[in-house]
Amino acid sequence: MAKRIPIFLLILSSLSIFAQKQYNVLDWKGDVSLNTYLVQHMRKQYEQRYTAFSEALKTKNQTLAYIETVKQKAKMLFNKMPQKAPLNVQITGIVEQHDYKIEKIIYQSFQNHHVTANLYLPKTTGKLPAVLLFCGHEDLSKATESYQKTAILLAKNGFVVFVIDPISQSERVQLTQTNGKALTRGATTEHTLLNLSSNLLGTSVAAYELFDNQCGLDYLSTRKEVDTSKIACVGNSGGGMQTIYFAAIDNRVKAVVPCSYLANRENTLATTGAADGCAQIPNEGTFHMEMSDYLIAAAPKPTLILAGRYDFIDYNGTLQSFNDLRKVYTNLGHPEKLSLFTFDDGHGISKPKREKAVQWLRKWFYHDDRLIVEPDLATLTDSELFASLKQRINLSFPEEITVQKKNELLFEQYAESRKAFAKLDIAQRKKEIQSLLNLNLKPQKLNVEKVGEAQVKALFFEKLIIRKNDEIPLPTLLAYPKNKVKKVVIWLSDEGKNKLIDSVKLSDENTAFIFADLRGTGETTDKAEMNDPKYFSKDYRNAMLALHVGRPLIGQRVEDVATLLDFISNNEKLSGAEIEINTKGNVGLAALHASFFRPEISQLHLYQCLESYQQVLKQPLIKDRYGLVVNNILEYYDIPDMASWIKSAEISFHK
Repeated sequence: MAKRIPIFLLILSSLSIFAQKQYNVLDWKGDVSLNTYLVQHMRKQYEQRYTAFSEALKTKNQTLAYIETVKQKAKMLFNKMPQKAPLNVQITGIVEQHDYKIEKIIYQSFQNHHVTANLYLPKTTGKLPAVLLFCGHEDLSKATESYQKTAILLAKNGFVVFVIDPISQSERVQLTQTNGKALTRGATTEHTLLNLSSNLLGTSVAAYELFDNQCGLDYLSTRKEVDTSKIACVGNSGGGMQTIYFAAIDNRVKAVVPCSYLANRENTLATTGAADGCAQIPNEGTFHMEMSDYLIAAAPKPTLILAGRYDFIDYNGTLQSFNDLRKVYTNLGHPEKLSLFTFDDGHGISKPKREKAVQWLRKWFYHDDRLIVEPDLATLTDSELFASLKQRINLSFPEEITVQKKNELLFEQYAESRKAFAKLDIAQRKKEIQSLLNLNLKPQKLNVEKVGEAQVKALFFEKLIIRKNDEIPLPTLLAYPKNKVKKVVIWLSDEGKNKLIDSVKLSDENTAFIFADLRGTGETTDKAEMNDPKYFSKDYRNAMLALHVGRPLIGQRVEDVATLLDFISNNEKLSGAEIEINTKGNVGLAALHASFFRPEISQLHLYQCLESYQQVLKQPLIKDRYGLVVNNILEYYDIPDMASWIKSAEISFHK
């Protein structure tokens, strides 16, 4: 029998909801405002990209110049890579099959960071073409049935195949308990959390994966069985994105086959939003880089796009990107080196796609374009393919440096850089931080619209919409005291003004109160259903899109605080009064940065606010931190540094 909820609880709940709604200011659904704003910003960036691309198609020389440009942009996006360590390759076992064998491989990429892989070797003599096979997000990784069958089919058709486990999967889970058990629900969650920390240091999970894969190619190139002039990379799903990035960066690869990932970045981010952290790099929009541009950087290498017509990866986006590629290859005089194979299925490298991939690679490396028919192929269990002794790298290597640990070490390495930055004069620091956060702090005309009133205790609040040109309207509540204003107290909260205002002690003597929702909070909080909980951030899609366009959310919120300060200075009743800001949650960091630029703030009280980004590195599982990410901030300063530079305000942190 269903439990009955007591009627008094229903009444209390209804009253609470009503009380919160009476403080609403906006007369539209504000939960899409921030995303709409960011999408509009992104579309302007890609309009510039499309203009440049159209111009590049006018002549072959212009096309070649465009290819060189996107190559350089890709290198800039991946400009922070670890230092390579000796590979120290271990072959920990061999599985003999009828016409091929599988070697279980472990190699080192950066110091004390190990990569597990399987090497499929045909039982034949002489040097052979080779394939790097990059795995998608399956927990089994290299042992996934479709990847085993891809590798076996390639091996049976004359290819050496190196299947590499990405971080966070199979033997390479990074965030584990002491017994090796994963701390997250799967690879997509772990990738995203590690990417958050990595972004703070100017790198990314995509960069770590690319680095591991390049070290894998270093090893593959040492094998006597491999013809290093004939190396391809093939990848599915997340491995397809690895393939796309790899094609732009590493010129040793001579043919490219991404499966179930190529789409159109602009359309994807405008509709479904960002995928997990391994497929996102900050500032791609700023650099006007579409997904197709990474493959254009490799043109005119033989490239086969594999797609499922009913994939959750946007097939129309696949066609758009393929059309970009086709124009480039045609301009270069090599349309025959590009192909799209679409099968009427969904996501994954299914049998028809595997057959087409092998046929394509044989065409270019063996000059043999015959049809490939995959026979019944027997696969092995994951335990039969494990390369590490304890089936977990973290357990097998006591000194293992995980990505989390590597990021902590990078934070320590950047200490000298932060010290050097702190020694710059204040004007130079402000200029650098404005650039880092992409701040526009120039005074702008404000349009203030009064849309109603609300009573809170004994005070009457004006409902105000504060607008600036081309910026998100700021819903604000303002109460004047009975007497002359001597002090203005601003309250800001992650959860918004509606949930905060009833809990704050209010006085009507000489103090004006302002409660406002910075963008992405309160009335403009994003729709919950648009943010997959596996990404651990309720503002994930907007935080990622903000990083994509080079406008981190924290920077945008600093501008919102500046708008409130401009409003105060332009208001005859408020101008000249002492200003105190109180914050609840991590919006406090926006107020802290605003205090650095605006000396009129005399007191700043930060409740339940992050006190150091080092906490994020040490505790990556804590939720709702993506809105705090500024790409590469920790090379310049940390939160305590910022607080120490502010001399005009009394600053306090409270638990």
